[in-house]
Amino acid sequence: MVIIKTPEQIEGIRQSSQLAAQVLDHLSLLVKPGISTQALNDIAHQYILDHHAIPAPLNYGGFPKSICTSVNNVVCHGIPSSKQILKNGDIINLDITTILNGYYGDTSATYPVGEISASAQKLISKTKISLDMAINALAPGKSLNSCVGQVIESYVSQFGYSPVRELGGHGVGLKFHEEPFVFHFKTKQSDVTLKPGMIFTVEPMINASPNWQVNLDSADGWTVRTQDGSLSCQFEHTVLITDTGSEILTKL
Repeated sequence: MVIIKTPEQIEGIRQSSQLAAQVLDHLSLLVKPGISTQALNDIAHQYILDHHAIPAPLNYGGFPKSICTSVNNVVCHGIPSSKQILKNGDIINLDITTILNGYYGDTSATYPVGEISASAQKLISKTKISLDMAINALAPGKSLNSCVGQVIESYVSQFGYSPVRELGGHGVGLKFHEEPFVFHFKTKQSDVTLKPGMIFTVEPMINASPNWQVNLDSADGWTVRTQDGSLSCQFEHTVLITDTGSEILTKL
């Protein structure tokens, strides 16, 4: 059941979302060749604690770290490691979820590491545009799938890209993952009519090839990679449906 949040809940989720956005902004300044994904995790962990909050991913379903760091062909849920050192030409998605006063805020973005290829920069740019287009389409009374999945796939497919299908956005705020499931490709399944007070993430994961299929790392049980080894990019916001449209709660 999709939860319609109360004004008090919305304000709590807004504050947590703002903190998540601040963590992401803080980390973005540290993304450069030579830093380890573990170092980024540790900095984020301390920043969150210093702001009287909890990193939601830590121990969630057994996840061992406080943020997700997904590099190059890793679609999502990359596990930070002291052995993974960022190098010139990489791209990295940093995924931050905070719990502040019991409320959740969730955001992510993909960043270049040093000088990256023109093709990688194009993927980042087009993925961010697809997110913005989907959010701009959201309004009460409209279909969630028509605003998000249809808009995103129609846009990115013209560049030879594909949205990942096995994973998607989700309701958020009182829990880490709530209804509805947010599809990032064209589908008629499990559609939802948007209503004021709904809060969910829009977080397109876009592969730089027509192959949307992914593999789950059997060794760690978390890391999701593109099946064909192509780059993957993701941007994510937590979004509130308002009386007239939407509000991005994770936008600074």
